[in-house]
Amino acid sequence: MKRDISQFIILISISFLVSCGSLQERSSVGSKSSFDESKRTNPNHIKKALYSQFDDWQGVRYQRGGLSRGGIDCSGFVHLTFKSKLGLHLPRTVGMQARSGNEIRKDDLRAGDLVFFKTGAASNHVGIYLEKNKFLHASQKRGVTISRLDNIYWKSSYWKSVRI
Repeated sequence: MKRDISQFIILISISFLVSCGSLQERSSVGSKSSFDESKRTNPNHIKKALYSQFDDWQGVRYQRGGLSRGGIDCSGFVHLTFKSKLGLHLPRTVGMQARSGNEIRKDDLRAGDLVFFKTGAASNHVGIYLEKNKFLHASQKRGVTISRLDNIYWKSSYWKSVRI
């Protein structure tokens, strides 16, 4: 009985650690694959790649800790998008993604920049800037979607932006 409770506690603890939250990981932030560097820095290519990712993933439901079309969380979606569409390896968690790259001003956003939000006392959210005040992300309510930075919720929750 005691062993069952211990295993249950460990299982619950692990599920919380792999969410959009705080698991520390070692990674090769920004490590590059064989993707053509000119495509990686071309704003039109980046927008096209991001909209293609949206077409592929639109409506996939949010699942804390998820990393598949069966359910995905915000940081997992960013992680997979950068890997598959831009050839860059980013960390898996919001906390580590927020420490990647260089912080930039909201006024300087370009396609592919990460936008971060403080959505609760101990929770954060991440999305990928597209253009014209829009960003791509995995929303808890709508799944993979495109939202606007000037939406009252996102505007009031905005934390910072990072360029990888």
